Amino acid sequence: MLTAVIALSALALVSSLLLAMVARAFAVPSNPKVEEIEGALPGANCGGCGLPGCAELARRIAEGKADIDACPVGGEKVAQAVARIMGQEYSGGAVRKVALVLCAGDDQVAEKRFHYNGVRDCTSAALLFGGDKACRFGCLGLNTCAGVCPFSAITMLPNGLPEIDPIKCTACNKCVVACPKKIIKLVPIDKRLHILCMSHDKGAKVRKICAVGCIACTKCVKEAPEEAITMQESLAVVNYDFDIPDSVASVCPTNTIHVKALDGSGETAELAAAAGGEA
Repeated sequence: MLTAVIALSALALVSSLLLAMVARAFAVPSNPKVEEIEGALPGANCGGCGLPGCAELARRIAEGKADIDACPVGGEKVAQAVARIMGQEYSGGAVRKVALVLCAGDDQVAEKRFHYNGVRDCTSAALLFGGDKACRFGCLGLNTCAGVCPFSAITMLPNGLPEIDPIKCTACNKCVVACPKKIIKLVPIDKRLHILCMSHDKGAKVRKICAVGCIACTKCVKEAPEEAITMQESLAVVNYDFDIPDSVASVCPTNTIHVKALDGSGETAELAAAAGGEA
């Protein structure tokens, strides 16, 4: 019995030594910058950078496979810290973006086809004939986007639409992915004019089911700088590469165009377009 115990112990010792030698022989040299960069990142592990978490982003930055400003949550402050660790200079990146709900069809202005009494989740509701909204492109208002937001930046309003706080929003993209109607977009925070509609239905149908939907009258297209607003499948779409005067909103006959200051400086201004008559 004693001989067997000694033999097994010796075998275990030899195996451990062999494993240690193999581990050392095949060890991959670690990059000390990875740990430093991960420490500089916010640690939200939100996936906004498109990677599984902050550790993976840190590794890729250290290896030169990701930009130093790849973290949308940390913003410029984190980018500067990462740049110092990497021995690089950072003079500023692209304009910060925030999520915006491109739908103004709340319960007071948008028609419903039936009363939905199922699971309080937009994805589940959309499986039932596309949801209860008569507009098949409209917000279902069942809190799915707010539920996935890791920064508590989204709240549901009594009118059935979500509201996104631009100060808390980090553009992590989770709400954009979660929305089954794909009506949440990341937009530059320094832009003010937005078309809050995603319907591609013809104008005649839109008039019947939503009081604030785009009817493809093209008035905004003609009023805005060339190519600043374009028509895409019966929907006016803003090109955020352009600066569009606030006055363009006043030509919209259905109040679909809104002027919203998203930068969080002072009180958020929201001026619905003044009705300009029938198209």
